[in-house]
Amino acid sequence: MEHTAVRELTDVLPGRPGKIIAVHLNYPSRAAQRGRTPKLPSYFLKPPSSVITDGSPIERPAGTELLAFEGEIALIIGRTVRRVEPDQAWSVVAGVTAANDFGVYDLRYADKGSNLRSKGGDGFTPLGPAVIDAADIAVDGLRIRTWVNGELAQSDSTATLLFGFDRLIADLSQLITLEAGDVILTGTPAGSSVVQPGDLVEVEVDAPDHPRQPSTGRLRTPVIQGETPLADFGARPQVDDRQRAEAWGHSEPVFTLTDDLRDKINSVGTATLSSQLRKRGLNNVSIDGVRPTHPGQRLLGTARTLRFIPHREDLFDRHGGGFNAQKQAFDTLGHGEVLIIEARGETGTGTVGDILAKRAEVRGAAGIVTDGSVRDLAAVSELAIQVYCGGAHPAVLGRRHVPWETDATVGCGGTAVQPGDVIVGDDDGVLVIPPTLIIEITEAAVEQERQERFIAEQVAAGESVDGLYPMNASWKQRYAGWSED
Repeated sequence: MEHTAVRELTDVLPGRPGKIIAVHLNYPSRAAQRGRTPKLPSYFLKPPSSVITDGSPIERPAGTELLAFEGEIALIIGRTVRRVEPDQAWSVVAGVTAANDFGVYDLRYADKGSNLRSKGGDGFTPLGPAVIDAADIAVDGLRIRTWVNGELAQSDSTATLLFGFDRLIADLSQLITLEAGDVILTGTPAGSSVVQPGDLVEVEVDAPDHPRQPSTGRLRTPVIQGETPLADFGARPQVDDRQRAEAWGHSEPVFTLTDDLRDKINSVGTATLSSQLRKRGLNNVSIDGVRPTHPGQRLLGTARTLRFIPHREDLFDRHGGGFNAQKQAFDTLGHGEVLIIEARGETGTGTVGDILAKRAEVRGAAGIVTDGSVRDLAAVSELAIQVYCGGAHPAVLGRRHVPWETDATVGCGGTAVQPGDVIVGDDDGVLVIPPTLIIEITEAAVEQERQERFIAEQVAAGESVDGLYPMNASWKQRYAGWSED
């Protein structure tokens, strides 16, 4: 049967979609950029009112700076279905079109994963301009490309997907009735970045290996500046170094410490981790001059940051009272996070006391590290949470510090710390490990300590360290056949 390759969007989708379901991560290139590869697909909803068509402008909300594009392939459901099997799922798709899953990173903090405000604004889901008939194409033969001001920014193929379209449809239909006119946004590849008012973003979906090479045409979305600021009764724009880096697309990947990785990290000492970091050219990754409240207790978590600036009376009057940056940092700590406090090595006043330390413990934080002093040190030491500090001091915050900002790159104990860095501490000290290196570093450290156990056994048995430490070729061959009890 001959099928029409391309149709007008209004022929397939005469009105607004009933619902828009978007996939979080689905291209390996994007997963690598984010630093995590999901085992199963996950989703969020976008309002039908977010849809615009080819040529309609998107407004960057007043007061925001991080409006980012995400070129995507949109599936338009052609008939109502529930609990469809994967091998039948493609038959319920009427066609595919180009989409742009715009988002404003300035509001991500307020959504807690729902993406409602950050991605649900009016105009944040352009669709079109044409639809490729699903019955006329191979599901793994589609290409997605995005241009910004005529420069190619994204290009990928459905042949690389983590989760095929048939799987997405079957998965969603297990619990949700998919209806004619529903739209599924299927994820974006690497290359997403920030656009400015005056930019033009174009997205195209095509099937380059199809005999007729059908195409949706370029979906054009000009960016304009909004004039009405967001009011105080709702979430206001808020950005930090991490959000800027992720929005622009040149961040270090977002990172999750799995239970398995935690066990491996905790099985090796910071001395071993330090040596592996040094082999990779990272020598200035220790937070110096701090000691733990609980010797013998391990510290492991991902960094959150708090920065104090030197005390100045007028600045402290404006920033030191109320729900200041210090209180915000402690009150928003998450499970497994470590609060790193930049105090410039100033130990002549306290940076945290027993009440805020208790708040961190109650919220499930893994620890606190400050290159300043701790007030109420005896009381803080009685808490279960591990705290590394430069000393003890009875004075309050305003003597030497102004609480200034959270979740920015800081300096603590002579090294730089960014939100999301992996923090590891033991009795030897505290290390800061870039998340891009943590798996490689840990695996190498585990192997290093295994070799050192072998060497220690041989030395205990009377062998000379000559040629054994480090191992020459002969000892390496014997090590290869050695197994631990």
